[in-house]
Amino acid sequence: MEGLIKGLIDVALGHDNNNNNNNNDEQPGPQDRDEQSRSTWAQENAELGNEEGRVSGSRPSRSPQYQKTVHEEYGKDEDVERQGYNKNHWNKEENEVENNDGWETVGRKPQRQPHKIQKDQWHGYKRPPSEQEYSDEVEIGDNIEPSEEELADLSQACNKLWELDLNRLVPGKDYEIDCGEGKKVYQKEDMAQGSLFSRLSEDIFRRPTFSRFFSLLDNYNPDQGHKEVVTSEERQEQAAFIEEISRTAPIKYLHKYLSSKGVVPENYQDFKRMMTSLWFDLYGRGGTSGCSSAFEHVFVGEIKQRGEQEVSGFHNWLQFYLEEAKGRVDYQGYIFPRRRGQTPDYETQLLTVQFEWNGVLKSVSSMFVGVSPEFEVALYALCFYMGGEDNYIQLGPYPVNIKCYRLGDRIGSFYLEEAKGRVDYQGYIFPRRRGQTPDYETQLLTVQFEWNGVLKSVSSMFVGVSPEFEVALYALCFYMGGEDNYIQLGPYPVNIKCYHLGDRIGSVFPIAEC
Repeated sequence: MEGLIKGLIDVALGHDNNNNNNNNDEQPGPQDRDEQSRSTWAQENAELGNEEGRVSGSRPSRSPQYQKTVHEEYGKDEDVERQGYNKNHWNKEENEVENNDGWETVGRKPQRQPHKIQKDQWHGYKRPPSEQEYSDEVEIGDNIEPSEEELADLSQACNKLWELDLNRLVPGKDYEIDCGEGKKVYQKEDMAQGSLFSRLSEDIFRRPTFSRFFSLLDNYNPDQGHKEVVTSEERQEQAAFIEEISRTAPIKYLHKYLSSKGVVPENYQDFKRMMTSLWFDLYGRGGTSGCSSAFEHVFVGEIKQRGEQEVSGFHNWLQFYLEEAKGRVDYQGYIFPRRRGQTPDYETQLLTVQFEWNGVLKSVSSMFVGVSPEFEVALYALCFYMGGEDNYIQLGPYPVNIKCYRLGDRIGSFYLEEAKGRVDYQGYIFPRRRGQTPDYETQLLTVQFEWNGVLKSVSSMFVGVSPEFEVALYALCFYMGGEDNYIQLGPYPVNIKCYHLGDRIGSVFPIAEC
């Protein structure tokens, strides 16, 4: 009791001894490459840039609410130091660890262990394209040629991208997650005892496409009403990222697929320019011009400022990891899957979660976990050009709906829905006769289900019969019967209900009488 009182007094009086743990980043090892190549395209594209909201030189000071925080843990941000940015008042100190004589505040989440993130090479991506070094072109031969089946079926094409994601990480080996407890979307209480990510291999920060993706994430102001200003160095980062991922299998397959459909140019350099424009060109959102882009919204995230603050976008696991490691994301548990019994675990690579970002709630957000940047860029671009608003596809073991919203000819938003199919079976209705429980051999069932989220409380149907049988049966009852037609079909006593709309069939359905 004495110790408890002492701890409470320390907390109440603010006797916290904060110790800063300064961890020196390990120097990244050399990249093993058989050949280093430079891209003329990347240089040309960086010089061209986008017309709206882009200037040369350094980025001007941002509004205080979204200024970057400098942390030795993550490597010093030279732009921040150079321009004298102040620390954000709602950003937690990433290298600050509390010491309360071993006591912790009741109900507080465990302190996250510091993560060393290799950032040294990221600053090199701001150099002119002529000084950039890229990885070797991937050699996979005919494997990137779309088949006739894939050209005819978007789901098969998307699944091929999943198979071609050679950079996808291995759960439990390359990273570790703890999903915590589940919750409904409307539930606001925090169901996670700790962070979602407990570990990410340091090697991931040196992988070329991952590393270049990471370097882009701090180029944006998350305030949706803030007009973005893109520097020449940031344009170089964008061009270098597109050049890097264009050497991978998913992007090569994307080009083959879209060019065979006549959607993009056959010339690969023109295609890369098109991808840069698609993802990085600025456009207006929420009444402010030049304040958003597809990349910023989908991968980085934005905060709506009109009315009640709301997190918009933010559907990328790498951004989630970094922001959680910095203390800006508070993971609050996964959302119960639509399919019963499909509880996520450490191996799950498609998650629907709830979290707070800088204190603003994102009540539901789905994201892939462990996939590569090139996979997501290719997947969303393929659905944008070849799909609709809803794209029900199969990705490896995951049935998913890729939601796509357009702003004219721009990507407005992309996000995932865990698809269980459009029908959610909810059980059979007890037969009218006791002891007639249906089993795997039953061919006349009365069930309850939801279709596209709408409940069908009771529905009887035949199972396993042919289309011609049902067409003939219902036509016979329509012409020769009445509203109720009590008949025997093999072992099943049934009433065929028939409603007429003049000389038309209004509705015909069976009612199991057993």
